[in-house]
Amino acid sequence: MSQDDMRVSAVTRSKQQAKASYNRMSRWYDLLSGGFESRHRDAGVRKLAPNEGDVILEVGFGTGHSILALADLVGGSGKVYGIDLSEGMLDITGARVMRAGVTEKVVLTCGDAMQLPFETDFFDGIFISFTLELFDTPEIPLVLLECLRTLKRGGHISVVAISKKGKPNAMIRLYEWLHEKLPQFADCRPIYVQESLKEAGFHILDATDFSLGGLRGELVLAKKLRTT
Repeated sequence: MSQDDMRVSAVTRSKQQAKASYNRMSRWYDLLSGGFESRHRDAGVRKLAPNEGDVILEVGFGTGHSILALADLVGGSGKVYGIDLSEGMLDITGARVMRAGVTEKVVLTCGDAMQLPFETDFFDGIFISFTLELFDTPEIPLVLLECLRTLKRGGHISVVAISKKGKPNAMIRLYEWLHEKLPQFADCRPIYVQESLKEAGFHILDATDFSLGGLRGELVLAKKLRTT
């Protein structure tokens, strides 16, 4: 495999451009991507398998489907926090949380996951679905180190992402070309999921490959073994 095949594409658009884009599409996101992502997103929640009473964070909660699923799993004594860059997504999810009647155990924040506004050793589990690949390559370790910092020792992180693993096929090459030429439409790109988690200091517990319309995906469950 060539060095070009192994290289993870850069993210060229700014955070402000990303925020504006997701604000615009927030009302239509489920129509555009919901069915494409939902099965794997739901599998990632099941893989995290939070217990009743757990405190869980979702990074990049989008339109809030996983927030509701996590809120159900942690029960009346647990709590679910969410952080997303887009105010539009926060509005959609906030309304969904209110309709579901779980506002007392869900806390939503608009912000950047590179600087999580939470205390060290705060969460029992962290969930990230189709979000880590939106960060530029140098930012991914910073996001994961923030996850490591805020996760309790022994806590789990479940990551669902488009994967760079293996030899690139025609669909991956096309998607990466679109990401380079039209980043406003193809804003994410394949990344090395397991390797990124290992380099941040997580211990891999389980990894499952899946297909996403010709793209490859990985669902990875990892654990924090040491204190930060």
